[in-house]
Amino acid sequence: MSEATGSAARRAIADLEARINRDIIGQERVVERLVIALLANGNVLLEGLPGLAKTRAIKSLSRNLESEFSRIQFTPDLLPSDVTGGEILRGDGQFEFRKGPIFGNLILADEINRAPAKVQSALLEAMEERRVTVAGKSYDLPGLFMVLATQNPIEQEGTYPLPEAQMDRFLMHVRIDYPSDADEVKVMRLVRGETGASSGPASPAPAKIAQQMIFDARREIDRVSSKDVVETYIVALIAATRRPAEFGDKLKTWIAVGASPRGSLALDRCSRVHAWLAGRDYVTPEDVQAVVHDCLRHRLSLSYEAGADGVSADGVLDEIVRQVAVAV
Repeated sequence: MSEATGSAARRAIADLEARINRDIIGQERVVERLVIALLANGNVLLEGLPGLAKTRAIKSLSRNLESEFSRIQFTPDLLPSDVTGGEILRGDGQFEFRKGPIFGNLILADEINRAPAKVQSALLEAMEERRVTVAGKSYDLPGLFMVLATQNPIEQEGTYPLPEAQMDRFLMHVRIDYPSDADEVKVMRLVRGETGASSGPASPAPAKIAQQMIFDARREIDRVSSKDVVETYIVALIAATRRPAEFGDKLKTWIAVGASPRGSLALDRCSRVHAWLAGRDYVTPEDVQAVVHDCLRHRLSLSYEAGADGVSADGVLDEIVRQVAVAV
């Protein structure tokens, strides 16, 4: 790939991020995480209170990127075939596979924890293998494919906790916090402006960013180098979640089960994307530290003692990052 193509991909991604940030006020970090997951070819679980623009962020991504958007509203009566699709009997007596909404490019799995385990498991193969199997036949999903799931952290009535196997298939678990007071004023003005604009002539929407720019960017990211010291640091962070007793009594009592090998793969992929977004062709330990919480918070199983001490997964990861040294 030529340097001109590379610079075009970088400009396109920067433009995409800027467009989403104009739609989503005060959530620059969340937008960056969505872009990182997109470039790393992974899935994202967005967790936040109602009204914090989780769905709006995902829709803004699809609106500005050349893609097919599908929304699946997860409910207790949802069936696996409502996600994957199924075979229907045609008038000539032959069966025909009718694709479900999972066959889009950007899939919004809204309130994913409201569906029973059988429906949640229908996503497992799609998220990991990028294909679905129906009636013994496999169907490949599009080359650009990303599941963006949302869940509410406090409203647990009528919900089904996501199994660890499915949580592990999310590249990142991103938490959305309240905007600042100044940003909330901007949000009100933005929504007020959108409402007022509806009564006048609509301004032409900018051209969508081509999917090819995503694929070009991914090829560039594949060439981002990660030295031995960075790889050793990633493995050391993961090892600390598995052998916490080596790092003191606090971690030993807080962690019940550590991160799987998908954790180290996620850190490697996301840190390389983070470095590329910063304009570098090499990864630093700071790139790893920038993404470690989003890549690992959902991969830790904490003990009862951690809950009793009021320690969250983020608090545990803060302690791990503080204790694990970078080899020199």
